[in-house]
Amino acid sequence: MPSKACNIRFSTGDRALNRRMNVNLYKIPQNSPNDVSGLDAMIQSGAINPAHIIAILGKTEGNGCVNDFTRGFATQTLKAYLGEKIGISAAQNIVYIMSGGTEGVLSPHLNIFTRQASLPDAHPHWGLVMGVSRTRSFSPDEVGALVMVETVAKAVQSALDEAGLVPENVHFVQIKCPLVQAGQARQADIKRSSYQSMAYSRAASALGVALALGELHPNQITAESICQNFDLYSATASASAGVELKNCEIFVLGNAAHATGDLVVAHAVMQHALDVEAVNCAIEKTGQPVSQIVNVFAKAEADPSGYVLDRRHTMLDDSDISHTRMSRAVVGAVVAAIVQDPAVYVSGGSEHQGPPGGGPVAVISRRTAEDL
Repeated sequence: MPSKACNIRFSTGDRALNRRMNVNLYKIPQNSPNDVSGLDAMIQSGAINPAHIIAILGKTEGNGCVNDFTRGFATQTLKAYLGEKIGISAAQNIVYIMSGGTEGVLSPHLNIFTRQASLPDAHPHWGLVMGVSRTRSFSPDEVGALVMVETVAKAVQSALDEAGLVPENVHFVQIKCPLVQAGQARQADIKRSSYQSMAYSRAASALGVALALGELHPNQITAESICQNFDLYSATASASAGVELKNCEIFVLGNAAHATGDLVVAHAVMQHALDVEAVNCAIEKTGQPVSQIVNVFAKAEADPSGYVLDRRHTMLDDSDISHTRMSRAVVGAVVAAIVQDPAVYVSGGSEHQGPPGGGPVAVISRRTAEDL
């Protein structure tokens, strides 16, 4: 039985009970950022219909910082490959989110999400549904500002509407957001460094999620609170910043009664980098054993207090290696050890994404035939 700490609660409040949606997820290892051989093999075998791909979430092997061009390289490769399969226009409509950094045991991989209308005789049940959206492009002075929070919130709401989801049934919101390069900052007279702009972009994106889901009220979020008041956060947001885009690309995952696939998603919030209990809680909430996990998605952050479980850490004091890289390695090892699979998605920098030093963790599992 689930532990009381997990507080498992399912709501049947669904704004689209008459809509049927089949969402699937395929995790494919990569040998390099431009490796599409695994995806190609699944398409050639008929396991994946490329016309059904709605989003691709990848972990690439760069440094995850400003100059990580493995993200753009992977995205460009995927767009070119899929453009040949389904046409350039259709390939451009897919949401591509590449998160750099596979430190420690983390293994580069792609998460291929497909979505299709269900057959007329498909039996709807409680399970995974998905929506996608995009924002407009942001000017350098808008990145990390209150206008970005508000714009992201509207785009998240659009994705919710597309999925037929209500906020209380959302378990994971993934956003790829832009950053401001040094030259752009000089032209716009922005005093933050390009690395700092990544944090502010992630922060504004996460607060936009919190606003859309009703986790925070509009009057709680001010321009001064962004990257300052970390008591304000989302329990489901995961934001990753990069140089490869100017807008935000978004997808939302949740459970609804109009699902017809065999996947289910659940989440918990890690309070610190070693919070094994939260990871196990998220797994437990899916109602499935570890063997049924398709993938785990987590945020990682070096605790800004300088302590983890009352012990001093030095991740913030190392001038050679970014603290986001160290925290990814730590959380990646924790999650991989639990599920016994290094191909898990861990993204660094969790500003307003869970409490300071922690972050949301979501699990997608495949239900057994007996549960459907």
